[in-house]
Amino acid sequence: MSGASAGGLNAFRLDGCVALVTGASAGLGAAMAIALAEAGADVAVHVNSRSPADTVARVEAAGRRAMSVTGDLGDRSVSGRLIGDVVSQLGRLDILVNNAGLIRRAPAAEYSDEDWDRVIEVDLTSAFRLARAAGVQMIAAGRGGRIINIASIMAFQGGITVPAYAAAKGGLAQLTKALANEWASKDINVNAIAPGYIETDVTTALRADAVRNRQILDRIPAGRWGRPDDLAGAVVFLASPASKYVHGHVLAVDGGWLAR
Repeated sequence: MSGASAGGLNAFRLDGCVALVTGASAGLGAAMAIALAEAGADVAVHVNSRSPADTVARVEAAGRRAMSVTGDLGDRSVSGRLIGDVVSQLGRLDILVNNAGLIRRAPAAEYSDEDWDRVIEVDLTSAFRLARAAGVQMIAAGRGGRIINIASIMAFQGGITVPAYAAAKGGLAQLTKALANEWASKDINVNAIAPGYIETDVTTALRADAVRNRQILDRIPAGRWGRPDDLAGAVVFLASPASKYVHGHVLAVDGGWLAR
């Protein structure tokens, strides 16, 4: 991936690179966008049109170029447009972080087709469409690149009352491997991060439930919920030349949850 330095600590630098992070208005996406900027990348910040974000300002405060792109990833016309907009305005695309996602909770016997379709479309299908469009750009440019899918520990476990989310995240882990098999020879590294239980808006209800919160904490060897910035090192590593021989890997960042 040209534009980034290699060797020693410089192997973690992203100077000259352009990244797109989806779902970056807050939480994990915002933390990863800022981490990439602090490592030297210019960042396109995808936000839902209904969700104004200060992530762009924080990227610029790190001394990097930033732009905001909007669109509902449940709309299949959006994915290709986002990639095109980034290349048009920032000149290239080196890093795609497929972070955008949603979760709908209900017992499986009561889970609606509408919720199933929406979760699969946003959490899995849009990630494929974005990766496909990014892959076309990266292959044509001949510089290689990085695609990082944000999966979940639900890629390894089934969870409770989240059948669509578990299916989507499991599918995203397999998609990561499938794309890596095709694109590793083209210097495009496709990997995934599987966060554990992180303090975000998505987990507010779980943390507010005293019983469930205690059950979760009792299982995490680190003894605490994760924070969005706990993913900073992982995303910079997978986006940088330091991970040049890492392909098709799903990296758990979970405080030891899966080891328990």
